[in-house]
Amino acid sequence: MALTTYAELKASIADWLVRDDLTTVVDDFIDMAEADMNRHLKHWRMEERATLSVSGQYTDLPTDFIAFRKVTLSDTVPRRMELMSRATMQGEREAASDTTGAPEYYALTDGDLEVFPSPDDTYSVDLAYVEKVPALSDSNTTNWVLDNHPDLYLAGSMIYASAYEKDDQAEAKWQARFNGLLENINRESDRARFSGAGLRTKINSY
Repeated sequence: MALTTYAELKASIADWLVRDDLTTVVDDFIDMAEADMNRHLKHWRMEERATLSVSGQYTDLPTDFIAFRKVTLSDTVPRRMELMSRATMQGEREAASDTTGAPEYYALTDGDLEVFPSPDDTYSVDLAYVEKVPALSDSNTTNWVLDNHPDLYLAGSMIYASAYEKDDQAEAKWQARFNGLLENINRESDRARFSGAGLRTKINSY
C-alpha cells in the first residue's frame, strides 16, 4: 500500500492492526505521534522565518512556534537581539523604570515574545524559529515528514495504537523503532546542515 496521504496512513495503521473498527481513534494515534515529533524531531525543514510588527512589550508569536533560533531587529543596520530570562528582564525593566526605546533583548513570556526596552515606536523584527510539524488532516493531506519519512509516521502512530490495545510488547517494539528512526533522521539533518564546509566552534545564544 502507498503511504503518501493522510487517508493512506490511516488505512495502513488499520491494516497493521488488522482492525477496521478504529476509524475515530486512529486520528488520535496520528495526533499523538505528531506531538512526539514536535518534542524530539530536530530537522532543518522545521526552521521557519517570520516578520513581526512589534509595537508593545508583548507580541504574539506564530501559532506553529516551538523555539527561538534568532531574533533580529530590522533597523537601518539589522541588529541581533539578545535572549534574556524573564526574571532578568523584569529586574532590568524595574531598574530602568520601564523605559522605552528600540528593543535590544527578548524573552518567551506566556507564549508571547516579550522585548526590552518596551518599543517607543513600531519596529520590524525578523524571527527565525523552529516550527511544529504541519498537522495532517482531511484538508492537509500530506507534509514533509510523510513525504520523506512515512515510516516515522507509521511507527509513531503504532506506539499509541499498541497502547490502546494494551499490547505492551508491541508498544515497546514500535517505540524502539520510532526512536531509532528519529535518531537517523536527526543525524541526516545534521549532515545536510554541515556538509561541504569545515566546522568552526561557535557558541550560540539559543
